[in-house]
Amino acid sequence: MVGSVWAALGLSLTCISALSLISPVWFQTPTCSFGIFAYCSWPRGDSWNQSCVAFTSLEEMPGVAWKASAIMLLGGWLLLASNAVLLLSWALASKRLCPRRGNGPMPGLQAVAAATTVAGLLLFPASLASPFAKEVCEAPSMYRGGKCQLGWGYVTAILNAILAGLLPIIGWPRMTKVQGRAIFSSDTERIIFVPEISK
Repeated sequence: MVGSVWAALGLSLTCISALSLISPVWFQTPTCSFGIFAYCSWPRGDSWNQSCVAFTSLEEMPGVAWKASAIMLLGGWLLLASNAVLLLSWALASKRLCPRRGNGPMPGLQAVAAATTVAGLLLFPASLASPFAKEVCEAPSMYRGGKCQLGWGYVTAILNAILAGLLPIIGWPRMTKVQGRAIFSSDTERIIFVPEISK
């Protein structure tokens, strides 16, 4: 049961992260919006008549900070997707193959994915100093949007990174130290710890 919950959480985080990465609404103006991998433009007052373009390679992305951020965010998503696949296979594995049940096989992988994503999200606003952003946002600077407003895609990516960072902390295996003497039971073939009573 616990494995299924963690697998569902891992898969949902991966899907939400993918949705925010392909979203062209990280920053927006009345006539344009752009994200890490795409941008859209439309005539003023007619937002239903959009034309969108995707950045298909690193060479098309404007600025070094934009490229570095895209690499970090895509790497974080790939780590998150790998963790989701591992969680799913762990949840579906038989109990004989995986007798220890708990919070999942690799909480560290999800923590690294969250850290990589956070680094990419912190670096992306530095791309507002690129020539593309200067043209679209009209006089922005690094970490200052000018006429561009924050869009839902960037906010969703931030919330997803926070959740991905909190889940390994919540699910980290906790070890409890049992003090007492061990009693071997031949009936159940288990070791039973009996607490020592102070006299």
